Amino acid sequence: METTRVNFTELVKNSVLYKEFSAEREEILSHKWIESEKAGYDIGFERALVDWILKYRSAWRAKRQC
Repeated sequence: METTRVNFTELVKNSVLYKEFSAEREEILSHKWIESEKAGYDIGFERALVDWILKYRSAWRAKRQC
């Protein structure tokens, strides 16, 4: 059972979908940090997520597909 769990975990971590999710998450966290610094307080993940999606996601995805 443990071997199956390890294999599944490795499969997920090596998948393109997971790698894209992780890269997008890192961009959002970076955006959160930058915008929080500008605001002078922690804006929170949800606000950073929505702001990043509205302003940057399309261009970010297009750039990654090149």
